[in-house]
Amino acid sequence: MEQEVFVPVPAERLRAALADPAQVARAVPGLQQDAGTEPVAGRLKVRVGGHTITYRGAVRVSPREDGSYAVEGDATEVRGSGVVKPLLTLSLRETGAGTTLRFEGTASADGRIAELPPEAVDAAVTRLLNRFAANLATEATEATEAADATDATDAAEAVDAVDDAVDDLDENEAEAAAGEAGDVDDVDEADDVDLAPASAAVFEAEVSPAGLEDLAGPGEPPAEAAHARRTMIGRSAEEVDHAPPRGRYAPVPAPQTVVPNSTLRWAAPAAALVVASAIVVGRALRRRG
Repeated sequence: MEQEVFVPVPAERLRAALADPAQVARAVPGLQQDAGTEPVAGRLKVRVGGHTITYRGAVRVSPREDGSYAVEGDATEVRGSGVVKPLLTLSLRETGAGTTLRFEGTASADGRIAELPPEAVDAAVTRLLNRFAANLATEATEATEAADATDATDAAEAVDAVDDAVDDLDENEAEAAAGEAGDVDDVDEADDVDLAPASAAVFEAEVSPAGLEDLAGPGEPPAEAAHARRTMIGRSAEEVDHAPPRGRYAPVPAPQTVVPNSTLRWAAPAAALVVASAIVVGRALRRRG
């Protein structure tokens, strides 16, 4: 038996898929895996002509030294005593933009499948191998895409980790700079500050005489101060101490409230009465004359 199938997948991807028993098991069309058994083991329904035969068995794929693979199987009919034992050689050949899978080998079979026409059996085997090759190519492609996605995710996570590390480094440097700026308040570190250049500049700077005169103040005292000092000459110390200040700094006397005397209160009405009497007397004398 010989069969060739072309798939648009590189040979390296197919070899990686053949090395994974789980992908091989998913590539077998119609295989129902049994729990707790080896990966490529379970129940498989094979349609030959108008008949369907269910087998239970296992398939093993192992690499050879020449780069090909040995495919060995052992299956028994679920409803019968027939046994099928395929022994195939699978080789990969790169062709253009893909790979050609070549199946060669033989198979021993008895039971129900041996009673069916050989043409129907060959067609069923060819269809089974074609679908297996197509499924294997799909598994290889999906596995490669998943690996690429994982690598891209890992690369993105690595980039994020690097960015986080850089951000943390920047924050640490900023905190260190802030800490160094805050440590200036420490007395011990403040003592280490070199103030010699500034001190030397201050003491070595030239000061003009005018500046010294400004600092010393006016040479002559104000006129008020001189007058006060002259008036205090000849007095005792006690008098000077208790003498009130004069001139600009003399205290302002409080305003005095003048209360009219009781004598002046009655003098004004009396004077008015006298003047009125004089006027009356003067008029009387004029009339007589």
